[in-house]
Amino acid sequence: MSQQPARVAVIRDVARLAGVSHQTVSRVLNNHPSVREETRDRVLRAVQQLNFRPNAMARGLAGRRSRLIGVVSFDTLLYGPAATLLGLERAARRAGYGIRIVALEQLDRAGVAEAVDRLTEQSVDGVVIIAPLMTAAAAVHSLPTGVPAVVVESDTAGELPSVSVDQVAGARLAVEHLLALGHRTVWHVSGPQDWLEARDRVDGWRQALEAAGCRVPPMVSGDWSPRSGYEAGRLLADRPDVTAVFCANDQQALGMLRALHEQGRRAPEDVSVVGFDDIPEAAYLSPPLTTVRQDFDEVGRRCLAALLELFDGGGPAVRHPRVPPSLVVRASSGPPRSA
Repeated sequence: MSQQPARVAVIRDVARLAGVSHQTVSRVLNNHPSVREETRDRVLRAVQQLNFRPNAMARGLAGRRSRLIGVVSFDTLLYGPAATLLGLERAARRAGYGIRIVALEQLDRAGVAEAVDRLTEQSVDGVVIIAPLMTAAAAVHSLPTGVPAVVVESDTAGELPSVSVDQVAGARLAVEHLLALGHRTVWHVSGPQDWLEARDRVDGWRQALEAAGCRVPPMVSGDWSPRSGYEAGRLLADRPDVTAVFCANDQQALGMLRALHEQGRRAPEDVSVVGFDDIPEAAYLSPPLTTVRQDFDEVGRRCLAALLELFDGGGPAVRHPRVPPSLVVRASSGPPRSA
């Protein structure tokens, strides 16, 4: 009667015997500095008891780079985060790196920590965290030490290097363009206020108006969706004093144009509309949309450069200046009738 071959222990067996998570076992095996000595000893005893041997591929990667970059993002189809991810992938591919993505439903402390653990198990050389939500700040601060990391679209990254588009400057470009056309003030449909980008665009809108000595009208709150722009348009279309609107993104501007059309107000003859992002469809709206373009390829390039600085120097990367946006003028903006 033939004997069955002995079962080979795996990392989860070690974790179960030591009473820790498999991520903790991985940290011990990779000599991660954030593991307590008591925990490290318990894991090593379990490794010895089970005669656990890491697989050959893991041993081979231990002394060299895997040329893999981990990306932590959240599960969204919004243009900005998706385009940021695409820009990062392009930059990584040009430099000979692959990427591993963990998409989270919510960017909270526990979710980000677990995502980083999952990526380190895959032997990534470093991590990029796309963190446009304010709730992601605490999660970014709680990253394990020793993991090279760069944060995108976050001004609350502490000591971590961060890369972002200058949202305040972009909003100012939009408002200053409308004021230069002769509008006395500019109304604003904002994004959701738990987004850093939305907050910065509100700041830029207000700064531009105050710098020009113009009245700051009440802000209309939105949620990035065309529907919120449409609802804001129905509200503002009844006001004859509204001649210019800056929408926090192009999807809102799309809804705004639809609502103005239904209410018999033409763009730009009656109301000028400016968006933000320069989505691929912006040039084909009716009328073609004036908007602020973000250079997501440059964001990706700077993220990769910051990570490479961490890999090569072992210390904190130099913080890069914010990526400047640009204004794309099309037919949706023009001088008011009074001009």
